[in-house]
Amino acid sequence: MILVVDDDEMNLRMAEFILKQGSYEARKATSGEEGLVLAAQGGVDLILLDIEMPGMNGIETAEKLRTAEETKNIPIIFLTASPDEESMAAAERLGVLGCVKKPFLPPELLAKIKEVLA
Repeated sequence: MILVVDDDEMNLRMAEFILKQGSYEARKATSGEEGLVLAAQGGVDLILLDIEMPGMNGIETAEKLRTAEETKNIPIIFLTASPDEESMAAAERLGVLGCVKKPFLPPELLAKIKEVLA
């Protein structure tokens, strides 16, 4: 199961649609806090995590995921409209396995997921 964490409902719907096309099960969270709760419940194979969110952003969420025993080994892919050097440095530091630029294209997103889950 793939957990998609994004504060934008349209992005969540688009990601869910693309994941279903790739035969993946999706679970959605609209905030970093909600994403942490759902990830800790188990059964998550991969997290697609938006960087820019109000409240707890994606980098802060990834930091918390990496420090919790039950979520520290779940692969993460960042979703971002504008990847900047600071975000990419944080991604590398946190062991994030890639970044997909929004708006994401189905083949690009599915290819990155396949690469990470292979």
